[in-house]
This record gives sequence, structure tokens and C-alpha cells, in this order.
Amino acid sequence: MKTTAEQMERKPLSTWLLLASLYATQNLGLGFFWIALVAIMRQQGFPLERLGVIYLLGLFWVIKFLWAPLIDRIDFGRFGHYRGWLLITQAGMVLCLVIIGCFDIATQFNAVFAGCTVLAFLSSTQDIATDGLSCRLFSAKERGLGNGIQSAGGMLGNLLGGGAVLMAYPYLGWKGCMAIMALCTSISLIQVLCYQEKTWTCKPQSSRVLLSRFWCFWQTPGHKQWLILLLIYPVGNALVYAILTPMLVDIGWSMERIGIVMNILGSSISILTSLFTGWLLRKWARFTVLIGISIAYVIGLLTVALPIIGPPDAWRLNCALGACFLVHGGVYVLMSTMMMDRVSQQTPATDFTLQFSVFFLVMNMAAAGSTVLAGRLGYLAVVMVAFGFACLALGLSLYFKPSAKKKMVHGAFGDVY
Repeated sequence: MKTTAEQMERKPLSTWLLLASLYATQNLGLGFFWIALVAIMRQQGFPLERLGVIYLLGLFWVIKFLWAPLIDRIDFGRFGHYRGWLLITQAGMVLCLVIIGCFDIATQFNAVFAGCTVLAFLSSTQDIATDGLSCRLFSAKERGLGNGIQSAGGMLGNLLGGGAVLMAYPYLGWKGCMAIMALCTSISLIQVLCYQEKTWTCKPQSSRVLLSRFWCFWQTPGHKQWLILLLIYPVGNALVYAILTPMLVDIGWSMERIGIVMNILGSSISILTSLFTGWLLRKWARFTVLIGISIAYVIGLLTVALPIIGPPDAWRLNCALGACFLVHGGVYVLMSTMMMDRVSQQTPATDFTLQFSVFFLVMNMAAAGSTVLAGRLGYLAVVMVAFGFACLALGLSLYFKPSAKKKMVHGAFGDVY
């Protein structure tokens, strides 16, 4: 028999679908930038040196903490605090995609890139608002499932933006692909229009207080230890994930086969893992799941060495790729949930974005250094370094106890743990 409190915790299906749709939409752009757009540009004859500028669009997700306080500060009254921001960003993304589709990528690249830059800014801002709304909506028990749906939605967006759009490009062309992306994005806009955000009792903080949060957040008891875990945990996964595609190319796989495995099958496995991890976090204590994921992390990354130290036959490759995708979904959901555990109800968007920016920056730096290390020392060296970081993450996890007794801290930002 469920208690009244548990019944009040339950969110309607429309709320879960809205959040999944919003996370899918923002990753639709990321998947498009880093996979489909790069491939399309290369096919158009762009030199490799020029393709690197596309990856700079990911910087918006690294520095988005700079304007996150603005999202927490400005409330749109009857339109809703975070709902107001979602209406602006989602509508802007739809309009931006329509405009980008009006230009020719081969002859008007500068205009296309300018449009993609605006789209990246709007998408990262939408992410801040969605995270802020999620942090306030989910109870501690719901955060695991919520982040599982978040990750699954993100993987779905990556699958559509990086896989489906690229596969449709030869048949629909540039304008057709942009029209499909605009249509998918408009679905989330309609859902936001139908959503009614509750009125929050938390009052917006002043700009000065919000800016000081950049420093004060890390001074909260236990957060320095958490920062160390954030700096170490994503390294191993990022190192290995970055070398998968070039490794498959060197083995002799076709581009089509790599696209299907990496973008469709890989994303599908990560979606299932994300949802499963969310379910585990709902049933078990954070510390138990952290240790379980960390052990799987160590084993999974070591498995990637199988096709490198032996013949790259089908079973070795399947084990390596499957292990990598299984780890990827679990790590993301676990870390996102633990980030959400540490936000204040007064400044949820700022607090979550601060943590995620650190996580995302480390992940991108590791990925960038991975190919350089592989070029000098080989793929096996990268896997061994990644394995070392995974072991370090496991050691830190054994010391770090998120389920230990929580000490409530009262301050200008409300009650935080």
C-alpha cells in the first residue's frame, strides 16, 4: 500500500515524456554537429583542417555555467520560471533550423556555421533550463529514473541527429534534413506549450549572490571530494570511446558499417543501460550502485583491449564495443544523478551546470588527447591508460560514500547537503 507522500511524488506520464523529448532535442543538435555535419562537409570536399571548427561548437556546453545564474534569476511570471526559458529556446531552435536550411552548405558555409553557432547557444541554454526544472521536479527517489530517461533521451537525439539525418541526407538533401530536424524540435515545443509549471516557493536570488555561487558551491562540506571524483571518473571512458571509430577504420570496416554500429546499435545499447541504471538507483543506495558501476567500468574498459592484443575477429570486437557502450550509459546516469543530489533548490540550474561543465570539460579534453596518444604509442597504450584511470575511479569510489550520513547546511541558497 503506497503512502500519500509516495503518491504525491509520482509524476504524470506527460511530464516524463516532456523531459525525455527536451533532452532528445538538445542532443539532436550535438549529434548533428559532431557526426552528420562533419561527414556532409567532408563529402562536399572541405579540407580536414577546416572540419575542426565544428567541434568548437561543443564549447557552449563547457562554458554554459557562465549564464546559468541568469536562468535561475529571471522568472517569466505566469509563463513559468523554467517553462518561459524553454519556450524561448525551443522556438528559437526551430526558427534557427529553418533558416539554416535556406543556405547552401557548399557555397554559403559561413552563413551555415553562424546559424549552427546560434543553434548551439540556444541548445545549451535549453539544457540549463531543462536541468533546472528536472532538479526541482524530482525527489531523491526519482532522480535515478529521471536521469536514466534523460540519458536515454539524449542517446535517442544523438541517434537521430548523427545517424538518421546522415542516412537520409543522400535522399532528402540539405534542406530536407534541416526540415526534419525542425519538425522534431517543434514536437518538444508543442509539449512545452501544453505543460503547466508549478509555482515554486523559492525566491530568485540577486545577481551578486548567484555569481558568488561559482565559488561557494565547492566550499560546501564534501563537495571538494566530489570535485576530485568528477575530475577522474569520466577520463577512462572518454579515452576509449574516442579511439573506437579510427580503430574500426584501421581494421577495415566500411563507413556505413561503422555508422550503424556506433550511432544506431551503440546508442540503442546505451539507452537500455541508462534506463537499467536509473532503475537500480531507484531501488538501491547510491554507494552500492557507485561501486557496482565502478567495477563494471574497470572490467569493461579492459575488455576493449581484446581485439588489440589478439586477432580482431567478430566475437572480440563485439565484446569490446558492447562493453564500451554498456559502461557509457551507466556512468552518465550515475554521475548525473549524484550531481542532482548536490544542488540547492534555490539555484538548481547553476549548481547542476557547474558540475556538468567540469564533467564535460574533462571528457572532451580526454577525448582530444586520446587520438594524440594513440598516434604516438598505439591503441593498446590508450586502453591501458584508460584502465588505470578506471582503477583510480574505483579506488576513489570506495573512499567516497554518497550514502553516508548527510549533514544539512543552511545558507543563503537554502538547504543543501
